[in-house]
Amino acid sequence: MKYQVGEVGRVVVAKFEHDDVVIDSLVNIVRKEQIKAAVFYLIGGIKAAKIVVGPEKENLPPTPAWRELKESHEMVGIGTIFWHDGEPKIHLHGAYGKHESARVGCLRETAETFIVLEGIIFEIKGIKASRELDALSNMIILDMP
Repeated sequence: MKYQVGEVGRVVVAKFEHDDVVIDSLVNIVRKEQIKAAVFYLIGGIKAAKIVVGPEKENLPPTPAWRELKESHEMVGIGTIFWHDGEPKIHLHGAYGKHESARVGCLRETAETFIVLEGIIFEIKGIKASRELDALSNMIILDMP
């Protein structure tokens, strides 16, 4: 295990409006504000989303098991932001529910806001971290010197 100690910097409150693309909107905020490391929370509605619900099998590198949310769902999520090759990379896990159905997974591709989605981004200052390609998993994951 590796770890570093930092502190909370700026706090950004964002309102994603109907049809806003969630990950693209987060990336735009982070780029504009030059936030290099952060944790964030999301709560509200999404639609037209693709999530990873785990690996197909327990081997490395993993093959993602994809599921599609084709209609609106309630969502609560937590994620981190670190940069890779000059670009912010989002890692977001959430719970997605509709009526009696609930799913939990990693939102990796598209998702659009349904009515409203609230986001709070907490900038992390004083750490040195990025996302780098991990040879074992073949995934771009958190790396700290």
